Amino acid sequence: MARLPRREELAEAWRRSFANMREERRLISSLSFGGTFGVARLVTHSIRAGRGPFRNITPGGRHIHHMTFGIIGLITVGYAWLNEIGVGSSGGPLASRSTAFVYGAGAALTLDEFALWLNLQDDYWTKQGRESIDAVVAFGTLLAVSASGHRLGTELGRVWRRALRDVDAVDHVAVKAPA
Repeated sequence: MARLPRREELAEAWRRSFANMREERRLISSLSFGGTFGVARLVTHSIRAGRGPFRNITPGGRHIHHMTFGIIGLITVGYAWLNEIGVGSSGGPLASRSTAFVYGAGAALTLDEFALWLNLQDDYWTKQGRESIDAVVAFGTLLAVSASGHRLGTELGRVWRRALRDVDAVDHVAVKAPA
């Protein structure tokens, strides 16, 4: 019987997939960008529909748009990278992965409201709000293309093929058909 790949096999496949931390950061930021954009859209649609636990953030009656959190994330990552935290050898893999994740999420939250900062009005649900989707698609494509040079898919395929071939000796017992 086939088995699932072990955690250490998957971790080793991940390590073998990247020539350097820069390639890993590209993939992480691309995945974070796409995931954050999807979640942001789901949350905003549920707020508009009045469903679920989500509500607008309005301290003192002022609506705080989610691009505010994106800008804070981008400024934080920019400052970290200016100080070489999360790039090169400074900070190690955790800092590199964390800053890449925050960068992707911050870019998604900011670009999801691109129309707002382009038109200086809250047009998220109007025809002009489509400009945000165009910006997300354009930048998301750029991130995906830059991340596509990695070897993770090949390495994970190798791990899964090996796992599917690994069969315990007990599983090789042939069952004779009735005579």
